[in-house]
Amino acid sequence: MKQQQRHTYRKNYALVIAFILVVIASFVLAVFLARDLTVKYVENEFTSRKTEVLEHNIAPFNDFFHNRIPEISFYQGYLDSSSVYTYVDSVLKSYPFIERIVFYDVSLSNDPLVNRGFSANNLVINPKGVYVFRAPDTTSGTTVEPNRHGQFPLSLSDDFNNMAVKFAAFIERVDTAKSVYNDDIFKVFYSVNPGKISYMNIPRRNDLKVYKELMYGKHPHETSYEQDIFTFFIDPNKLSLENTVPELYQRVQILPLVYESIDTNPDLLSTETPLPGALADYKIYFSSSRSFLGTEVNRRFLPVMASVLAIYLLLAIIAYLIYRNLYVNKRMFKLQYDFINNLSHEFKTPVSVIKIAGNNIHHAKQLSDGERMHYGKILDEEADKLNNLMNTLLSFTQIENKSIKIKREDIDLHEFCDKILVASSIKYADLAIQCTVKTERVLYTDPVLLNSIFQNLIDNAYKYSKPNNKTLRIIVSDSKKNIEIQFRDQGIGIAKNELAHIFKKFYRVQNQYNQQGSVGLGLAFCKELVNFLGGAISVESELGKGTTFKIIFPTD
Repeated sequence: MKQQQRHTYRKNYALVIAFILVVIASFVLAVFLARDLTVKYVENEFTSRKTEVLEHNIAPFNDFFHNRIPEISFYQGYLDSSSVYTYVDSVLKSYPFIERIVFYDVSLSNDPLVNRGFSANNLVINPKGVYVFRAPDTTSGTTVEPNRHGQFPLSLSDDFNNMAVKFAAFIERVDTAKSVYNDDIFKVFYSVNPGKISYMNIPRRNDLKVYKELMYGKHPHETSYEQDIFTFFIDPNKLSLENTVPELYQRVQILPLVYESIDTNPDLLSTETPLPGALADYKIYFSSSRSFLGTEVNRRFLPVMASVLAIYLLLAIIAYLIYRNLYVNKRMFKLQYDFINNLSHEFKTPVSVIKIAGNNIHHAKQLSDGERMHYGKILDEEADKLNNLMNTLLSFTQIENKSIKIKREDIDLHEFCDKILVASSIKYADLAIQCTVKTERVLYTDPVLLNSIFQNLIDNAYKYSKPNNKTLRIIVSDSKKNIEIQFRDQGIGIAKNELAHIFKKFYRVQNQYNQQGSVGLGLAFCKELVNFLGGAISVESELGKGTTFKIIFPTD
C-alpha cells in the first residue's frame, strides 16, 4: 500500500476548489465595487457638471455684458433720440432676455440756470431726454416727459441719480493725470442689480479734466458736454435654456432663488446653481430620478464590466493552462510509470525464461537432441524478443531525433507484399493474412522502415484479435496521386474515446488483451515512421467488429 501511494501522482482537489471559490468571490466583489463606483461617479458628475450647463446657457448674457454694453463708450456720448435706434434694435433682437432699455441723453454743464437733474458744486448732470424701448417694437421708443416740477418718474430717476452720484464722486477724486483703473470703471460706470444693469459711457481723460474744472468753477465759459446712460431691464426666464448634458439631467429649469422643492420622493436627485450678476435673483434647478440616472450608470458600467470580464477571462485561461499543465504532468507521470512497469515486465519475462532454460541446461547431466533443440529454440525466441524491444526503443529515439537517414529505393509492391506474407505465415501460423495489390506503380521509399510499419500493424492485428478469428486483409491501391495501404482486421476494435490517443507514446488501450506485455510504443512508433517517410496514417474502428488502419504515401 505504501509503495502504491509513493508512485501515485499527488492531487490536491481542496486547493483547486479553494482557488475557484476565491476567484468567484473576487469576481463578484469586483463587479459589486465597479457598479458602486460607477453609481458614485455618475452622482458626482450630476453635482459637478451643472457648471457646464450654466456656462453654456449664460454665454449670450456674458457676451452682452462684456461686449455689447461697452460699445456705448465708442459713441462718446453723442447718441441721441434718433441715432440710438440702431444700437437698441440690434441689442433687443440679439438678446431676447432683455425686455426693455431706458436711454438717458445726459448733458454735463456748469449752467446755473438748469434746475433739474443732479448737481455737484458747479457741475450739473442733467437728463435732456429719457426714452424707453421695448421688444419687439424697436423702431420707435417711448419718450418720457418730466412732470411740471421737472422730475421724471421715480423708477427712472433712481437709476439716473444712482449713476450721477457715483460719477460726481468719481470726478471729485479722480487724478486726471493718470489713466482710469479697471476697478474704477466697474465701480463707477456700471451699476449691476438683480433684474437690471445701468451703464454710463466712459469719458476720455481730457473730458474728465474738463468735468473736474466745471465742478470746481475753473472753467471760464459756460459749456455743455454729452454723456449717455443706459439701463437694461433683464428677464432671466427668457434665457434660451438648453440641457447640454441630457444623459445626467432629466429636467433643467430657471426658478427663483428662493424656490424650494416640496417633492419628498427619495428617488429624486436635485442640485442647483445661482445665476450671476443681474440674474442673481434666479437659479438653474436640475433634477433627475434615480431610475433615469440608472440608464447612464448602465451605459458606463458596461465597458467597466467588459474590462472586468476580460481580466477574469484571462485569469480563467491562465488557470486552465495551469490545470492542463498539471493534468499533462499527471498523465505523463502515469504513462511513464506504466512504461517502466511494462518495460520491466517485458525484460523480466524473457530474461526469466532464458535463466530457467540456462539453469536446466547447466544442471542437466545429459541432453537429448530433442531437449537441446527445444532449449535452443526457447533461447533464440526470447533473445529475439529482447532484441526487438531494444531495437524499437532505439529506433524510436533515433526517429524523434532525426538521426536516421532514409535510404530510398523503388519498391515493387507485389514482391514486397509476397515477402511479408511468407514471413508472417511463419511467425503467426494461425493468422489468416491476405494481401491484395491493385496498383502497378512502384513506391519510392525506405524498404526497411516500410517493413517495420507492416510488421507493427500485423503484430497489432494478431495481438488484438480473438483466438478463433485472427484475420487480416492488406489492400494496396491507387488514391489519386498517392498510394493507399489499408490493414483491415476483425479483431476486438477500439472504443471511440480511445481513438484520439492510440498513437501517443506509452498509451495503452485498457482491455483484457492488453493487461500484460505492452509498452505502449507500437502504434506511436508506427505513426512516427509513417510521418518520417512523408506519409499519413489514420484509423477507423468499431468495438467488436474490427479496426482499419489507412496509410497514404505520396508518389511525387
